[in-house]
Amino acid sequence: MDYKIVTDGSCDLPPELCREKGVDVVPFYVSFDSENYMREIADMPIRKFYDQMVADPTTFPKSSMPSVQDYVDVFQPAVEAGKAVICICITTKFSGSYQSAMNAKEMVLESCPDARITVMDSTINTVLQGIFVLEAIRMYEAKLPYEKVVEELEAIKGTGRIFFTVGNIDYLKHGGRIGKLAGLAGSMLGIRPLITLKEGEIFPSGLARSRKKSLEKVYDLLWQYLQEVHAVPGEYSICVGYGYDIEEGEAFRQGAVAFLNEKGYPVSDGEIQKYQIGATISVHTGPYPLGFGVIRKSML
Repeated sequence: MDYKIVTDGSCDLPPELCREKGVDVVPFYVSFDSENYMREIADMPIRKFYDQMVADPTTFPKSSMPSVQDYVDVFQPAVEAGKAVICICITTKFSGSYQSAMNAKEMVLESCPDARITVMDSTINTVLQGIFVLEAIRMYEAKLPYEKVVEELEAIKGTGRIFFTVGNIDYLKHGGRIGKLAGLAGSMLGIRPLITLKEGEIFPSGLARSRKKSLEKVYDLLWQYLQEVHAVPGEYSICVGYGYDIEEGEAFRQGAVAFLNEKGYPVSDGEIQKYQIGATISVHTGPYPLGFGVIRKSML
């Protein structure tokens, strides 16, 4: 049967790409005053969001998950059109978006008991979630059946990793995401933490005393992982996630292409894309996150 791919606003794919691929994105909400919440992108363009963060670094924005009704409003039309739904949500360790989608599924099933809706905890987020969604689209475009796509997505999601650094740890502290990173940087000024996301959680992966050194170490983290899984060229999707500084993001992407080729892991310039990290995640990382998302491709 025909099916539709749905995801939440954590995926950080460009809106025009989602429209082109027919992906419905259920947005998160963001606020700078803890009272007035706006839909990310729809009401608060990401560029405006970053500009406001940079202009007022003493104000820490907050995010709020999509509501149950937000998901119903997307699921219901798809089901009424005779389509099944695969809904890919941000890791449950970071948000209740998955639970909102599950509750919406139950509501839709009350009126459409034959509906087929799979809600998936992707165990990942941001640009990594984005390339995971693109993998679902690649399988859809290859005309793989619904059940096979769900099976393949479940098989590869555990291979997803994010390796990144931030400008400072202030936003991680304020947003309550410091967790296991608390003892990593302490109160040392100028220290840049290296962070890995795996299995839905963030873990400390080292320290650096400058932005340049931290980015070099992020390259190393990516390479260590590719060696660990015995990756061969073309087997894994790799993308760059950047924040406010587009030029820095592009330089980092170009550097990654050169780095991997020097390591004997040939990639073309077009194989590593870059996507801007959205407000859902940057409320916790601040305006200067930079790093990689990497995940194994499905075995079509």
